[in-house]
Amino acid sequence: MANINRVVLVGNLTRDPELRHTPGGMAVCSLRLAVNTRRKDGATGTWTEKPNYFDVTVWGSQGENCAQYLSKGRPVAIDGRLEWREWDAQDGTKRQAVEVIADTVQFLGGRDGAPGGDNQFVPAGSTGSDADFTAAPADDDIPF
Repeated sequence: MANINRVVLVGNLTRDPELRHTPGGMAVCSLRLAVNTRRKDGATGTWTEKPNYFDVTVWGSQGENCAQYLSKGRPVAIDGRLEWREWDAQDGTKRQAVEVIADTVQFLGGRDGAPGGDNQFVPAGSTGSDADFTAAPADDDIPF
């Protein structure tokens, strides 16, 4: 039986991205994502939203692009995997966390951060400029 570790999240950033570099020079960007879950209150019948918060790590040039183009409140879609970490805190206690390691980050909303604009995808190694994007084929060009 195969193991699958895949997560897809769509939500809003709760803070500005934080970019750091490893001693070897590799960029690593930390994001904090809020994803709302809708629930119906059994007693009142009203719908409420409960936020769930996720720590996301983006490596390399894709992380640099996130730090450059994203900001607090911006909607994004994350495709990645879960990773479990354990460490000893300075006070000697054992700590643990689950985080999302992003393989792909898709920028949603308009370029000015307004929702409802064109989707913007910035793949690893791109500059984030319009020259990096190609137009999608018209429906007539799809072979099925």
